[in-house]
Amino acid sequence: MNKIESHCLMCTQPLKATISWKMLLTKQFSPTICERCAARFQRSHASTALYQYNEEMKDYLHQFKFLQDVALAKVFRQELYARFKKENAIILPIPMHPLKQRERTFSHTEELLKAAYIPYSQLLEKTTTETQSSKNREQRIDVAPLFRLKTGSRVEHKDYLLFDDIKTTGTTLQHAAVVLMQAGAKNVQHFTLIEG
Repeated sequence: MNKIESHCLMCTQPLKATISWKMLLTKQFSPTICERCAARFQRSHASTALYQYNEEMKDYLHQFKFLQDVALAKVFRQELYARFKKENAIILPIPMHPLKQRERTFSHTEELLKAAYIPYSQLLEKTTTETQSSKNREQRIDVAPLFRLKTGSRVEHKDYLLFDDIKTTGTTLQHAAVVLMQAGAKNVQHFTLIEG
């Protein structure tokens, strides 16, 4: 098979990968970061998140979300694909407010799913441009509804799985779940890339 050469998306060191039939037939993605960078991310013990928040993850999120390095959506695609490939629930990424999305140029939660070839739906829209990360715990808990159903969206009596990049207090996920449950969802769970 062919050898392809690329560079680590985190440290730019050369990466060498061999494309094999197994890779092509089992949805095995080519590595996007080197083993040294991958080892810096700390796996989560929770069943609702892949990783724990640490300095390396803080740097990753900063570069991905705020420096708009959309290529970094591919870093965790193998793990996300493995988690979601047999998911029966309808996957809903937590949306950004349209103004924030225009400012950032992409939706980070949607890009993470797209990079892993995970199908998703978008039934919700964000009602405020404020971010939860700018608030303390009390302010996050005591906040007006963050989401509403998109015009024309219909929630069926089915299982839904909310996906977000990071969970700190869980307020964002809780607000989204309430909207879905009130609209008729049978069950709403959540999964995040990172737990804070």
